[in-house]
Amino acid sequence: MICYKSSSSALLALSGLFIATNISAASFTLDFEGVGNGAQILDFYNGGTDSLGNSGTNYGVSFGANSLAAVDRDAGGDGNFANEPTPDTTMFFLQGTAILNYVPGFDTGFSFFYSTSTVSSVTVWDGLEATGNMLGTINLLSNSIANNCVGDPQGGPDDPLGQFCNWDIASLGFSGIAMSIDFSGTVNQVGFDNITFGSVDPTVIPVPAAVWLFGSGLVGLIGVARRKVQV
Repeated sequence: MICYKSSSSALLALSGLFIATNISAASFTLDFEGVGNGAQILDFYNGGTDSLGNSGTNYGVSFGANSLAAVDRDAGGDGNFANEPTPDTTMFFLQGTAILNYVPGFDTGFSFFYSTSTVSSVTVWDGLEATGNMLGTINLLSNSIANNCVGDPQGGPDDPLGQFCNWDIASLGFSGIAMSIDFSGTVNQVGFDNITFGSVDPTVIPVPAAVWLFGSGLVGLIGVARRKVQV
């Protein structure tokens, strides 16, 4: 188990940048860094805090009360995992399932890293709290000690390798607008990290549209400046 102790051209360019800011909001990653050890994640990514008072970037994403954070032992926590994609914090749950809600909704797809000792599944829904229509399912096979991985260097006699040292990528593309994700499986046997929206590969986050439009805006402004100089 996961170890846890209980001018018009210028205006046009600016308009393009404003529009791009809204579009780019779809591409982001939740790495759980900064969430307290054993804390309920809650509104850490929703303009609020986790159950220990820590706050993160406001992405408009909230988590149900079952969704907890585990900090690696090497970083002073209780988590018995290693090789996590972004140390030192992952998500897990001790009862029910871990539900993520994203009120603005998202499309295209999402991805994440996982380590599990049992068969698990993740489902995406078009309603909040895993309600409405199910848009897709990802089935996860046991992988926690695959590939001859080496565990947490500080594992004790009852945990010589760290029980969760291998992480794989799972991804799902779907049609429709999703508003929630249900991360399920056997309690205390599944860890999740780097949940990425707007990409089916958490190692390659799409270049936000803002980058292209902002660049185009700069080109437009440079063109205006050159014409003024020539006049």
